[in-house]
Amino acid sequence: MTSAVKWLLIANGGMFVLQQVFPPLTALLGLVPWKVVHEAVLYQFVTYLFLHGGFFHLFFNMLMLWMFGRELEEQWGTRFFLKFYFLTGIGAGVTSFLVGPSATAVTIGASGAIMALLVAFALHAPDRLVYVWFLFPIKIKYLVMILIAVELLAVRNQSVDGVAHFAHLGGALIGYLYLKADWRLARIGQRFRDFTYERRVKKLRKKHAATRQVMDEVDRVLDRINEVGYEGLSREEKRILEEASELLSRKHNS
Repeated sequence: MTSAVKWLLIANGGMFVLQQVFPPLTALLGLVPWKVVHEAVLYQFVTYLFLHGGFFHLFFNMLMLWMFGRELEEQWGTRFFLKFYFLTGIGAGVTSFLVGPSATAVTIGASGAIMALLVAFALHAPDRLVYVWFLFPIKIKYLVMILIAVELLAVRNQSVDGVAHFAHLGGALIGYLYLKADWRLARIGQRFRDFTYERRVKKLRKKHAATRQVMDEVDRVLDRINEVGYEGLSREEKRILEEASELLSRKHNS
């Protein structure tokens, strides 16, 4: 048992017991979009992750956390694992909120974060076999595809089944994007510096190319002076010399 998974299991189990002892806790800590808008209870985007609607809701979420979370935590380290879990869980809640900001129904459960862990595991070990209902073997990548397809169909058909399908899809999408894209500030800063450097190099090259072109013209005009003298130059050739003189003067002063 890895550290983060162990404490998440304990926290979820403990909160479920408290829900049975003190039922109003669900309405207090569950995610209610209307309350977020009118009462600014932003903590609900975190607390709703630790509440569940029944024993089997809790059991299957915690089973998925135990099955797939342990290996991911070992692979990533506890810090990154927790960051991923809460980022996707909160993101799932935000997705559900954005879909219905005036909704008064309570959203609870870690399913959005669990969907993200399934997506992460499918990216980590796509051909790993899992057993559906402990009987039917299927590769994890296909299982995740099926689960997402079911969620999409439920959303498309506007299923009224009390399941936060948008939260599940939001968690899966945010998890995928987070793992596929590098969002670290240091890397973003480095990319910006590289972009700025490339622009400076291009600008300098363009400037040197223009200078070289002017100097080539000057060389041609100087050859003409040797042939016909300065007075024999055309107006265009004299203009080239004047521009070259101004250019060299600016470079000297800078």
